[in-house]
Amino acid sequence: ARTEATGYGLCYFAKEMLADAGKSFEGQRVVISGSGNVATYANQKATQMGGKVIAMSDSNGYIVDENGIDYKVIKEIKEVKRARIKTYLDYVPTAKYVEGSKGIWTVPCDIALPCATQNELQLEGAEALVANGCYAVAEGANMPSTPEAIKVFQDAKILYAPGKAANAGGVSVSGLEMTQNAQKLNWTAEEVDAKLHQIMSSIHHACLEYGTEKDGYINYMKGANIAGFMKVAKSMVEQGVL
Repeated sequence: ARTEATGYGLCYFAKEMLADAGKSFEGQRVVISGSGNVATYANQKATQMGGKVIAMSDSNGYIVDENGIDYKVIKEIKEVKRARIKTYLDYVPTAKYVEGSKGIWTVPCDIALPCATQNELQLEGAEALVANGCYAVAEGANMPSTPEAIKVFQDAKILYAPGKAANAGGVSVSGLEMTQNAQKLNWTAEEVDAKLHQIMSSIHHACLEYGTEKDGYINYMKGANIAGFMKVAKSMVEQGVL
């Protein structure tokens, strides 16, 4: 389950974040940047949870399919044909392709999952998302949102999950692999997936514990930072360093 882990984990975290706000993926329009492993499996899991992924991208441009993008088609284009995402139009002629990947954030959506690369979601993109009614952003890449973009999300009080929390699924499953190797265990994919879901739920709970502000807004960035600091600090105390 390592290949799917980051995309699945991202959606598990987003699911917890949405649930805490009384929402879910069900019936929601989702925009996912990228078309690699993280984006592809985030598409699969978001769709399984009832969402409709309407836009995805690669470094050349992005596609929009209002009927929902099939992750299996993206897998064939990227993993079998090794082609550009524009090839999606050969499968779905009614879809739309736009040159240049930055414009993907202008596609109106409810939930945005940046899964491509660092600094891909900048100020203009963040402003477009908020203006078009996006209420949740969860990062599936390493620091995809610039500081200016993050400020827009937090000032608008929308749900924003930083990659240091929402993007932890891959490294978590790597840890599970190490556990299996060390203890000579052999877990099924279903068992690993269940453990991943529990880990992402636990990370979300830690963000709530340390990131809930006086007005009730959940500052997931602050929560993740403090939770990480406390984990290290408590370990130092337990080992007698402090």
